[in-house]
Amino acid sequence: MQIRFFQVDAFTNQPFKGNPAGVCLLESMPEDHILTSIAAENNLAETAFLLPENDGYRLRWFSPLVEIPLCGHATLASAHVLWETGIIPVTSTIPFYTMSGLLTATRHNDWIELDFPARNSEPAVLPQGWESMFDDNVVNVAYSVDRYLVELASAAAVADFAPDKRLLATNKCVITARGAAGSPYDFVSRFFATPIGIDEDPVTGSAHCSLATYWAARLHKNEFFAYQSSQRGGELKVILQGNRVLLLGQAITVIEGTFRI
Repeated sequence: MQIRFFQVDAFTNQPFKGNPAGVCLLESMPEDHILTSIAAENNLAETAFLLPENDGYRLRWFSPLVEIPLCGHATLASAHVLWETGIIPVTSTIPFYTMSGLLTATRHNDWIELDFPARNSEPAVLPQGWESMFDDNVVNVAYSVDRYLVELASAAAVADFAPDKRLLATNKCVITARGAAGSPYDFVSRFFATPIGIDEDPVTGSAHCSLATYWAARLHKNEFFAYQSSQRGGELKVILQGNRVLLLGQAITVIEGTFRI
């Protein structure tokens, strides 16, 4: 079996920034253990697997450990590959059939727009022991779907946060804050997903499905320019439209090759 493979840096227009994703173009769907093994071999936050289906593609995402229900950066990378290789005309919207329902990607010049589900959050308290990670910087705590969302006092507190992998071993966590005065960003964030093998994800589309609704209620607006302040860093345009979120980002291919199995 040979599988065409690409590695794409997503939510950036520069190589070695943003979030790297693997993209595999399939002619048939392998067994799940093969998909997991390929994702583990890549050792990226997510590898996307694409198989033609109806008028679009069946899309599945795997971390090095498990299948993921929703992934923004690997979806962005998948759309980028399909357009860049000429498999899909750049003027065409791409439907993706996924575990999270129908998602679409549309190209606007150098930006790719993803149509994703919005995720609401509920008030919460920090898990036991987490207080020691945050000192006195916590402004608010919420819970959204499968992760804690912790608002900190400043963008600097987000950038300087030192995660404790032991404390984060059982829960995913998004930390966020308003953008610094004078910066172009409405809010900043970081995302930690140690339970699924990702100590820190560089730029996370699915996290912004929750951050969009969270910050809309606090900033009283529905359009945002966001920055994920990981070591690699990445920018997103985020637009909340009812129960959907439009995530816009850029992407660049850095590796192309073939898996031989």
